[in-house]
Amino acid sequence: MLNPIMTSPNSPTSPISATSGTASTAPLVSIVIPVYNEELGLAALFARLYPALDKLNLSYEIIFVNDGSTDRSAALLREQFQARPDVTRVVLFNGNFGQHMAIMAAFEQCRGSRIVTLDADLQNPPEEIGALLAEMDKGHDYVGSIRKMRQDSLWRRAASKAMNRMRERITSIKMTDQGCMLRAYSRDIVLAINQTRDTSTFIPALAYSFARRPVEIEVTHEERFAGESKYSLFQLIQLNFDLMTGFSTAPLQIFSFIGILISMISIAFVIFLAIRRLIVGPEAEGLFTLFGIAFFLIGITLFGIGLLGEYVGRIYEQVRSRPRYMIEAILENKGPP
Repeated sequence: MLNPIMTSPNSPTSPISATSGTASTAPLVSIVIPVYNEELGLAALFARLYPALDKLNLSYEIIFVNDGSTDRSAALLREQFQARPDVTRVVLFNGNFGQHMAIMAAFEQCRGSRIVTLDADLQNPPEEIGALLAEMDKGHDYVGSIRKMRQDSLWRRAASKAMNRMRERITSIKMTDQGCMLRAYSRDIVLAINQTRDTSTFIPALAYSFARRPVEIEVTHEERFAGESKYSLFQLIQLNFDLMTGFSTAPLQIFSFIGILISMISIAFVIFLAIRRLIVGPEAEGLFTLFGIAFFLIGITLFGIGLLGEYVGRIYEQVRSRPRYMIEAILENKGPP
């Protein structure tokens, strides 16, 4: 019987017991797809995703998470669940909580021993899922992907490369292409991610830190089938701030070093001005130079306050202990009791 159930994100149930079925009947692969206002592209996604998985000749489930879409995405997902209830499950959020929270919700519901994340916009072809699973057959517990012939705008590619370089220098996480959603995780890694209670998290980085045998492979990349990217430049910058402040204290250490260096230079400059005043006498011509130096130091100070605020803000979000997301309903075929 098709039985939509209600659930709460604060439920203490484990990821396996939260759904019907036992370990012996659990699918081998769980496909996790967050959806936000993808009405125009969902039909094409369904038409390619299910045949691609059927060709793999293995048991699977697909978990769609509707992240508070304002278009007909939720209705289309419900229709697809009714068409393929044997392998389809739908998690419905009661608001927009973000892509990573949608993936976290699916991680807590998935039953497969291998979990693959995929974008709904078809920029990551579903036909590449088999390549990731083949790498896991070699013993890797985390498979990242590198977009080959990336079909994005020039500024997005440039921004991505700059953020990748910055992340590698500040953290110990080495991912060639952190923005590619197509990734595969072992169940042990997903369970470890589920145990983290960060209010703001970056799943690929968490998985990399937990993995024992990570690997990256190249995958094809296509133009977005329909619609526009949901990530603006501001959101990309915010995401990388979350990444840096969530996985390293290096930004604070760098700023402390800059503060020490500027203090030493300032002391030397003050000594120089004092000696110059004794030799040359009082001057007014250097007033604007002093203004320039003062404004520079004020700018550095304000940047440091903002950086410190990022860390304090993370602590504030964490201590409030609010639910990271709220689930309205889960559509799934529970089967016989």
